[in-house]
Amino acid sequence: MNMPFYVAPEQLMKDRADYAQKGIARGRSLVAIECADGILICAENPSRNLRKVSEIYDRIAFAGVGKYNEYDQLRIAGVRHADLKGFNYSRDDVDAQALANQYAQILGQVFTHDAKPMEVEILVAEVGTEQSGDRLFHIRYDGSVSDETLVTVLGGDAEAIRGRLDGAVQADMGLGAALRAAIDALAGPDRGLTVDEIEVAVLDRDGDGRRFRRLENGDITSLLA
Repeated sequence: MNMPFYVAPEQLMKDRADYAQKGIARGRSLVAIECADGILICAENPSRNLRKVSEIYDRIAFAGVGKYNEYDQLRIAGVRHADLKGFNYSRDDVDAQALANQYAQILGQVFTHDAKPMEVEILVAEVGTEQSGDRLFHIRYDGSVSDETLVTVLGGDAEAIRGRLDGAVQADMGLGAALRAAIDALAGPDRGLTVDEIEVAVLDRDGDGRRFRRLENGDITSLLA
């Protein structure tokens, strides 16, 4: 009987992590910024149909980078989980932390036990009635979760983009200023991004019920003006 080759667990996990990181790096990045008006999510995405940013529940948004079919499966799973919990209990019982924990378990299980990891990073964002109640959960391909404040960056160029945002983002900035900072950080110093090359959504702080709002090209142009 042929014996399988032995691979040290440390090497196996490293190989899986390298594989996932390379897949994520091939995609385009995404930025989420807390501001006075709510939470702005801006992604570099020239497609008008394959969305990176979506609504999950009343005050909660989902965003993903990496392999589209994989993070879209996670989005659908999150919508179903939120709807079921809201139906069985109360709409107020659906929160971003529980969803983030659910996603972390799924991604961690796939990373550890499946033949290949998911090539995705995802964001679960929840807007509060005050900025202190905002939540940004960054979940990575291996199931690790970060509870981040003010700014979250997803994608292979995350460190460089976060460096461009340092000093450019203030807690009390308006929606237009946050959008300009996000676009400048995603574009970098050597190029520009047009409204046709970005996808923008907002979780509005004020209002009742559903807070998710997708910005069309005209809305983006008005804010930038």
